[in-house]
Amino acid sequence: MSDLIFAATCDLAGKVRGKAFPAAQLDKRLQRGVGWTPTNVQINCFDCIADSPFGALGDLLLIPDQAASVTADFGTRTERFMLGDIVTLEGAPWEFCTRALLNSALSRLEASGGLQLLAAFEHEFQLKGTSALIGEGYGRGGFEEQRGLCEALMAQIEAAGFFPDSIMKEYGANQFEVVIGPEKGGRAADAAVILRELTRSVARAHGEAATFTPIRNPDSVGNGVHIHMSFLHPDGSPATHDPDGPCGMSKLTGAFAAGVLKYLDAILALTAPSAVSYLRLTPHRWSAAFNNLGFRDREAALRVCPVTSKDPASIARQFNIEYRAADAAACPHLALAAVIHAGCQGIEDALAAPVPTQEDLSLLTPDDLRARGFVRLPETLENALDRFMQNKTVTGWFPEPFAEVYRAHKESEIAYVAEMDATARCAAYEGSY
Repeated sequence: MSDLIFAATCDLAGKVRGKAFPAAQLDKRLQRGVGWTPTNVQINCFDCIADSPFGALGDLLLIPDQAASVTADFGTRTERFMLGDIVTLEGAPWEFCTRALLNSALSRLEASGGLQLLAAFEHEFQLKGTSALIGEGYGRGGFEEQRGLCEALMAQIEAAGFFPDSIMKEYGANQFEVVIGPEKGGRAADAAVILRELTRSVARAHGEAATFTPIRNPDSVGNGVHIHMSFLHPDGSPATHDPDGPCGMSKLTGAFAAGVLKYLDAILALTAPSAVSYLRLTPHRWSAAFNNLGFRDREAALRVCPVTSKDPASIARQFNIEYRAADAAACPHLALAAVIHAGCQGIEDALAAPVPTQEDLSLLTPDDLRARGFVRLPETLENALDRFMQNKTVTGWFPEPFAEVYRAHKESEIAYVAEMDATARCAAYEGSY
């Protein structure tokens, strides 16, 4: 039997797709890749193909990247997969390759601010089975019930070359949160994809099934993805913190944050891109409903995180901001690219740092919100797509055909669930993610 390696891309639907090849061909595949088809970009999360400008035409290559290679040993079986880049037959990055889109945003960050990104994705997920335990939100009993799975997952994360931070039984039914350490640049998004895949694999090995769906039940808690970001100067010194800046933010960080908030309603279609994402993005769910900055506020869309260090050098390295309006229906590369572009726009336009909120914005009238520069974030995917398409600054951050193709992709997803009620929609997404 030939050992197989799965060459993969995380696509517009946030799904990991690709082709497997014999491990003996690795050296050749690192150069020549595997064949790929342009219209694959329009496969939505329910395996329907949206209207495609490519039709049956065209050929591409998916080139595996050895720096994003994973070998997961489960005793009786081994899983090997590698994330990769989609390129043209001439070797140029394809304009819908999500890794290439992120690389473009990272290049802009370096050009506009002289900054390198350090980022980490914090994930919540749920096991689909039932538990007899009651009252175990954040509880030791709930953790102990799945200790074996949690330990195996953290071990696989470490074996993949990342830095396991913590794992806990979360508030929701069979819900857990797993946190890993930060990575530089695009490797942070690679780590997020790999973490999700390892979680699903570890769960299967333990007779469980894991889901990263944005929300399983309209009346229950959701599963968020929190993107923690800090910045480095080219020499590696921290650039995020200024003890004299607003909320401790440096001038560049403040401008970056202002850009994210200014364009948040238009990038939400990329960071919270499912029809059920908006059941979670409501007030009092510890998610995000407005384009506000919070100082240690878990209801804010963007949060200045607390630090535990005492000495100035350690504080500067630990200081970070957290983007909270995301979930795992989003491709990590695409979500991070959107956030970075918005932040870069803030830097390039020299926007002033936002003033943090310290009250419940849901109690303000629409007029009061507008007077203070706040907007209620889109409450449906349809509205989020409209705001994305209408904002020419935002669509201009991406290659010319991207916005129309992305809209068609998401409209096909919306059509699939259009006749379902909220409960049925949640079930459909749970099955996909």
